[in-house]
Amino acid sequence: MKNKPRLRYWLNLTTVTVLSLALTFFILVFHASNRWTQSFLHPARYIPAGNWLKQNNIPYQEIELTAADGVKLAAWYTPPKNGAVILVAHGYGSSRPEDIYVMFAQSGYGVLAWDFRAHGASGGEFSTLGYYEQLDVEAALDYALSQPDVEHVGAWGGSMGAATIILTAAKRTEIEAVVSDSAFPTLEDVMRLNMPIEALQPLSVFFGEWSSVSDIDQVRPVDEIGKISPRAVFVIDGWQGAAVIMNSPYRLYDAANEPKQIWVEDGVPHLGTYGNDPLDYKKRMTEFFDKWLLGK
Repeated sequence: MKNKPRLRYWLNLTTVTVLSLALTFFILVFHASNRWTQSFLHPARYIPAGNWLKQNNIPYQEIELTAADGVKLAAWYTPPKNGAVILVAHGYGSSRPEDIYVMFAQSGYGVLAWDFRAHGASGGEFSTLGYYEQLDVEAALDYALSQPDVEHVGAWGGSMGAATIILTAAKRTEIEAVVSDSAFPTLEDVMRLNMPIEALQPLSVFFGEWSSVSDIDQVRPVDEIGKISPRAVFVIDGWQGAAVIMNSPYRLYDAANEPKQIWVEDGVPHLGTYGNDPLDYKKRMTEFFDKWLLGK
């Protein structure tokens, strides 16, 4: 009989210890998932200086765009010489891409590039990798359309910018031609790729949607790209790393309707096609937009 209280004591202690360890584990899991998600929602900021534009004698205006939800966006604008403007949308964790800007401006196109919300010199507290960023693209599009010397608008996007351009062009027919460089097929693919611990993925999605009041299921370029037709789509990607894992370019190209074209380079990293061969890239971009915007 004397052993029963002692046995009960050890059983209770073991139960409390196991429960405490389990609770600690779940708290750590929740904390790790939330911290990872918050870091994803708040990318580091890089402020573009415009040095490359100045070195290449590209005239441009510093302008401010206002998205429909009130977020202020820092932007550059160069009026066109041929009546057509290209919207230039950068990728996640980046800012206005000066090399792409110069490329289009040197070809006579007007260019409008901006820092997405929570990037560069723009306002906004968090990035949703395409959900609210569509408002940023629409603000840029509306500005371009309001300029007296603009007759046509095309769009170039890189990575997150490409995904967002696809989503926006699917519903805004004023965007007459789209170049998608290194877009992801779905935001879910990106989450899985960057959070390889499968058990934490649902928590990361929950924290992301809860913190930003967004919906990951609404950021699926592969489901929207087909709606751009009969306007033209040009899918570009480097066949290395994430593009191979997600089968990004081919999934997007297969989902698109005519007219469409694709350019995939083996051994080229994410967003690396321009750097791999700038002259060929410029030639292809000029030919694409000359045909589909200017009818050449």
